[in-house]
Amino acid sequence: MAVEVKELLEAGVHFGHLTRKWDPNMAPYVYMERNGIHIINLYKTAAKIEEAGKALSKIANSGRKILFVATKKQAKDIVAEKAGAINMPYITERWPGGMLTNFVTIRKAVKKMASIDRMKKDGTFMTLSKKERLQVDRLRAKLEKNLGSISDMTRLPGALFVVDIKREHIAIKEAQKLNIPIFAMVDTNSDPRQVDYVIPANDDASKSIDKILTHVTNAITEGLSERKAEKEASKAENDAPKAKAKKEAVVAAVSSEEEE
Repeated sequence: MAVEVKELLEAGVHFGHLTRKWDPNMAPYVYMERNGIHIINLYKTAAKIEEAGKALSKIANSGRKILFVATKKQAKDIVAEKAGAINMPYITERWPGGMLTNFVTIRKAVKKMASIDRMKKDGTFMTLSKKERLQVDRLRAKLEKNLGSISDMTRLPGALFVVDIKREHIAIKEAQKLNIPIFAMVDTNSDPRQVDYVIPANDDASKSIDKILTHVTNAITEGLSERKAEKEASKAENDAPKAKAKKEAVVAAVSSEEEE
């Protein structure tokens, strides 16, 4: 689906930061300056959304996960809702250091959550003292808050999608270290050279974040739908010879009975 410049304009995607706070590397994406604020070129934003969308769709189609990262207040709820709706992992609380570079340790913490849940199901939890149960509950709540949204991520993600690369600089550095492709909303105060797929946009207003995330998650949904359709087509293709052989066997058995 083509991205309309008008809808980006209405969502306030074009508002950058104060000119004195800008990063000169964002110059190619700046249209003009108005009242001391940089205005982003929305035609370039629309083109970049489509480019990023195609790449994200391919990653989703390959079966890899896309990890969304946004810990700023304006973005947290939007990212949790949009990423959760398409079953993609997300971090909206504090970024756990080593989340990517020390993924094995993070997985152990996620498994700890699962083991606590098992304790509650099999009755082991109730054999603990009241104080121990309270400690375990607190640990479970803390793990859920920080890592609950990535519990289904069993391996490193195929890509990172970030809102505000200045704020999420630790996540950016970890992804760079592991050569994980980085997609991001990049405002005029940030350095776009840190990102593989730049979407120049206002990363402070919730309307702007919501608009970009809607396009991004729609593209991922397309990739997931294509993957599902390909799987079903492949299954039907594999099942066809079996069905044919079964049918032939039934026909042969009927013919044999009639001859007798």
